[in-house]
Amino acid sequence: MRSKLGLDVGLADSCREVAAEIARDVGQRTAGRTTVSVERTVARLLGVDGVDALDVPLPNVLVDQIEEHGGLARGLAYWLGNAIIATGAEPLEIAKLVGAGELDLHHLPLAEDHRIRQTIRQHAAAALEKIRGTRAERATFRAGLDGGTADAVETYVLTATGNVYEDVAHAEAVAENGGDIVAVIRSTAQSLLDYVPFGPTTEGFGGTFATQANFAIMREALDRWSRANGRYVKLSSFCSGLCMPEIAAMGAIEGLDNMVNDALYGILYRDINLRRTLIDQRFSRMINGYFGVVINTGEDNYLRTADAVTAAPSVVASQMINYFLARDSGLPPEQIGVGNAFEIHPDVTNGLLYEWAQAQLTRELFPDCPVKYMPPTVHMNGNPFRTHAVDSLFNLVTVATKQEIQTIGVPTEGVFTPHIHDRVLGLENTRYVANFARDLGDDIEFRPGGIIQTRAAQVLAEAHQMLLEIAEIGLFDAIGKGYFGNVSRHYDHGRGAEGIVEFDTGYYNPFMELMGVDLDA
Repeated sequence: MRSKLGLDVGLADSCREVAAEIARDVGQRTAGRTTVSVERTVARLLGVDGVDALDVPLPNVLVDQIEEHGGLARGLAYWLGNAIIATGAEPLEIAKLVGAGELDLHHLPLAEDHRIRQTIRQHAAAALEKIRGTRAERATFRAGLDGGTADAVETYVLTATGNVYEDVAHAEAVAENGGDIVAVIRSTAQSLLDYVPFGPTTEGFGGTFATQANFAIMREALDRWSRANGRYVKLSSFCSGLCMPEIAAMGAIEGLDNMVNDALYGILYRDINLRRTLIDQRFSRMINGYFGVVINTGEDNYLRTADAVTAAPSVVASQMINYFLARDSGLPPEQIGVGNAFEIHPDVTNGLLYEWAQAQLTRELFPDCPVKYMPPTVHMNGNPFRTHAVDSLFNLVTVATKQEIQTIGVPTEGVFTPHIHDRVLGLENTRYVANFARDLGDDIEFRPGGIIQTRAAQVLAEAHQMLLEIAEIGLFDAIGKGYFGNVSRHYDHGRGAEGIVEFDTGYYNPFMELMGVDLDA
């Protein structure tokens, strides 16, 4: 991609090199550890689902029993593999027996280590093959439908009713009015639950619980609509919090196309322990990458807690770090939806030019990534006419800078959770601008030394300096010093720290081996 911004190529390359070094350091500092959520994910990938008589999810039942006996350092797979040998039962049946109090995994005779590993590896390979087969069928289904032109911006529309069946109605309306991706917002603070609720849910504040049943219901509804109308509509959810890898596994199983998966969001905005989050995100991204799910990072969140003009360099630095953390987890560039946002206060003189510079900078720094562009939300004051006007400018920059995943703005932003007709107005605005300014980006150039080029060069230079500082002190200490979003979190603090477990020499996770990414490297 030719740089319209006249970027210093050497400086951009140096940013990448330093960010890659930061990501490697994170990998080294989290190596040799697992978490309770990673181990529960192993159970889920092996087909364990459901709850016991007290409604405790069976993956939690298994992990809790193993942890109680001090055995989690060897990994759930070790104990489950041994139980398969001892009982001849499948993983789900073993989990049900444990949940019923009829089986204690630590009271079974131990087979030889190599036999345990071979047994559980075979079961893991079969589980992966089953999920891959389902996703191959989905790819064939999608290929048989009209998914739009390859270079079109995909419109990303949120639903947040709290009731999965109401979400279906909203999703169908979104599809009817041209939406490309339906994203179901999770119920407020679900990210703080150290378990995944079970079954369909009809009550949730600010969103709908992410459960495997809810994923299946939404997927089935969108597939039904897609089949009837000849256009494939994608499904997205939020993959973050204390159950990040479990939700990634559920999304893979149920055929989600996109997942919001940010390395730092849970740390900064949910006060989840640093190490816990970074261990969990790496395994979750491995799953996303292996099954072809596109992730979206969350740099837009910084601009909710910090000024968008002054925080711009931290956004670029985070984008770089997020990108290389994802690459280290096995995600190819085309599955890394780098986060970007339009959040400068509307009263800032020439704010549009600064926004344009930031959007073009993101596009040029990540030419192979499907950048996800977020609409203005922070400074919306309840005036729907002003909001609609600012959304139009956002849509214009989206088209001109060739962003690929566009979350639509709605005129009632800042007033209440949008109704169906608010989303329809947002989609109509998006379509109007997309058509009316379709080739603007190809036809426009920026004046050398002008406001846009100067702003982009300044942001890149300051991001480079920030990355150098982070490399010097390490990402953990940088977060402690409030480098991102003006939020400070510390190494040993935060929720979920007790869920980190150091490997012993017998630790085994067959999915790491089979997916081809060594998380202990």
